[in-house]
Amino acid sequence: QLQLVESGGDLVQPGGSLRLSCVASGVSFSNYHMSWYRRAPGKERELVARISSVAASTLYADSVKGRFTIHRNNAQNTVDLEMKSLKPEDTAVYYCNAEEFYTRDNYWGRGTQVTVSS
Repeated sequence: QLQLVESGGDLVQPGGSLRLSCVASGVSFSNYHMSWYRRAPGKERELVARISSVAASTLYADSVKGRFTIHRNNAQNTVDLEMKSLKPEDTAVYYCNAEEFYTRDNYWGRGTQVTVSS
């Protein structure tokens, strides 16, 4: 059973930076496409960034392009989200997601809070 644990959420001022990390355990990590989603207060969950199982491709929401970068390390079973030039509208709970390459099964972490405020 895949387990995902996020960390790195914090309170940061506008224009600041944060790096979120997600550690996966219990599976062959390289078989999973990995994504970061977020849910802001009063809004639906949205995809922020996605990286394919072998890191061959990435995808970003238009709202974060050029500011956020997703990385994965298959040897360490980690996927990180590097966030720069943060804006108040980036405030949300950020969730790590894993999608199994063959079965399309989805797994979620519990989330980590990011608050961008002065």
